[in-house]
Amino acid sequence: MTPTRDTILAALSRLTLPDGTALTDRDLIRALSVTDGKVSFVIEAPNAEEAQRLGAVRDAAEALVKGLEGVTGVTVALTAHSGKPAAPAAPAAPRGEPPSLKIGGHAKPQQGSMKPASVQRILAVGSGKGGVGKSTVSSNLAVALARQGRRVGLLDADIYGPSQPRMMGVSKRPASPDGKTILPLHNHGVTLMSLGLMLPEEKAVVWRGPMLMGALQQMMTQVAWGDLDVLIVDLPPGTGDVAMTLCQKSEVTGAIIVSTPQDVALLDARKAIDMFQTLKTPILGLIENMSGYVCEKCGHEAHIFGEGGVRAEAARLDVPFLGALPISLETRVAGDSGTPVAAGTGPMADAYATLAARLVEGGMA
Repeated sequence: MTPTRDTILAALSRLTLPDGTALTDRDLIRALSVTDGKVSFVIEAPNAEEAQRLGAVRDAAEALVKGLEGVTGVTVALTAHSGKPAAPAAPAAPRGEPPSLKIGGHAKPQQGSMKPASVQRILAVGSGKGGVGKSTVSSNLAVALARQGRRVGLLDADIYGPSQPRMMGVSKRPASPDGKTILPLHNHGVTLMSLGLMLPEEKAVVWRGPMLMGALQQMMTQVAWGDLDVLIVDLPPGTGDVAMTLCQKSEVTGAIIVSTPQDVALLDARKAIDMFQTLKTPILGLIENMSGYVCEKCGHEAHIFGEGGVRAEAARLDVPFLGALPISLETRVAGDSGTPVAAGTGPMADAYATLAARLVEGGMA
């Protein structure tokens, strides 16, 4: 019998917490992953004090799952809501600091795909150049999809300029129970991993291609993503090693291209489109970002970067035009504050909700 997420949860439902409720009734299980008989998950207590009381529950959960038919290995981590590993309950021996976890280094030889088995679809969000709002679109699209009930992950693969931690409002360093498995962070209903979580915010990444590939491999294969309907990958701008390796090694479902309307941006966007087509990655559609600005005082609409260029390019390529997003002060302020505009209400939240709904209805997310 091959273990599944449902059989694991059914078994864990038989465990009771100190207050008498079932373990699964308290929504404490995070990042449950089942791959080739190997099971990993996190028990996330609401605070450090309660986590100290759950040491015996963690041990019991590990023993219970290990005894299930078809299970070949079990990793169970216990954390507090802060993301820091909880101190073990007495009389267990102190565990000390979590094992050292290093990101980078050359990619290891690997047979087969880097696509996590627990992830159903991977959407790459790319652009031909920087500064077109690709990362903003990625974070808001992830939040909008999560609000529509999808299980969403967000991988910040823009390794030289990782901005997702700031925009998603997370800053804790990911934990690792064994120095290999990486436990991602969670906010706004989205599971997140970024190199920016592993380095000081002001620290530059001075790496050549092989180290970039090593980091991408680790974030794809060592992160406990759990069961996801869709993993959104925020790619670096351009057509470099990271985008090429992702498409060649990770069974990408499709790519979404973000561009501003002006001709200079579209010149580079066409190169990104050509790259995805060369790599046989389907183009799911184009998004026109910063398509116009409406003055809050007088209501006048100005097309600072031009108008309709991305729509026309989508028509020329015969690919879907997914929508136009205006320049919005609200979007910028929300991103800087760590709460994407899609998490709230208003015209911009509605625009991202419409975009997310289109992807869901089309079976793309």
